[in-house]
Parts: sequence; C-alpha cells; structure tokens
Amino acid sequence: QVRLVESGGGLVQAGGSLRLSCAASVSTFSSYVMGWFRQAPGKAREFVAGINRSGGTTYYSDSVKGRFTISRDNAKNTVYLQMNSLKPEDTAVYYCAARATTMIITTTRYDYWGQGTQVTVSS
Repeated sequence: QVRLVESGGGLVQAGGSLRLSCAASVSTFSSYVMGWFRQAPGKAREFVAGINRSGGTTYYSDSVKGRFTISRDNAKNTVYLQMNSLKPEDTAVYYCAARATTMIITTTRYDYWGQGTQVTVSS
C-alpha cells in the first residue's frame, strides 16, 4: 500500500508561481512512476506531468509544457511540481499518483492517488 499526501496548493495571482509536493509513505518509492493530474469543477481529471522512476525522463501535457516542471527526490520519497506563469485556467484540484511500472502513462490508470490540493489562480 502506498499513501500519497500532496501539499503546497493555494491562491495565487496570474503570472505567479507555486510548488506542489507529494510525499509517499513507501520504502520502494523509486519503483514507481509518478504523475500529476488535475481536475477542474465539472471537468474530467487530466494528465499534467509524469516522471519515470529514476527522474531522468519527464513528460508534460501541451497545456503546461514550458511552464511546469516535475521532479523527484527518491531519497526523500517526494515528487514535486513547480508551476510558473500560472494562468486562471490552471485552477483545479491537483493530484499526485503512483504506478508500479517502467513507463510514464497519461491516462488515469495509476495504482495509488493522493487526496488532492487546491490551486486557485486569480486574474
């Protein structure tokens, strides 16, 4: 069982930055591909970014490419999402997810999910 706890959300003005963290309670954190997803009210949950087990490969949705950066620290069992140049359309609940696989996937077929953290970007 893997427990994921997100933090770092909040209210920020357009153009601002936030850094989300996701701490995993598992001893084999480096065995999991990690992903960040988001869900806005009335919309489906969507892929934002993913990172492979070593941290050497990342993948982003087109909507955040160039603005967001995913990273991980396997020694701290933590994955991060640095969000810059935030836009009002980035407003959503952000979730981290873990999957016991070798490849990043962009669907919601991850094994474990956190409870989410709210990000609100004002115009």
